[in-house]
Amino acid sequence: MIKLYGYKKCSTCRKAEQFLQHAGVAYQFIDITENPPDAVELAAIARRANVSVNKLFNTSGLQYRELNIKERLPALSDQQKLDLLAANGRLIKRPLIADGDRATVGFDDEQFAAIWL
Repeated sequence: MIKLYGYKKCSTCRKAEQFLQHAGVAYQFIDITENPPDAVELAAIARRANVSVNKLFNTSGLQYRELNIKERLPALSDQQKLDLLAANGRLIKRPLIADGDRATVGFDDEQFAAIWL
């Protein structure tokens, strides 16, 4: 089953949901702010999406700026970054979509069509 980690008030997450619904793709919606993926799952998502751990951060988010994450990242190990993300779902770039074999971070029409259809 495809898991879509998102936030209902996020316009990008709504676009991703509409894309999947229109394509008839079944998925489970998980509120990323209430139930963020744990560090192990985040590491797996980064690997499957072929992105670095840094790309999992929502760099345009309010929490990212308020907590000065940009300045802190260079001093953190990947595990520390994953633990930070797992502890605060608002720091995670959304939507995160994963099914155990594939994953995407963020929303892009072409990428979604290539991976989820």
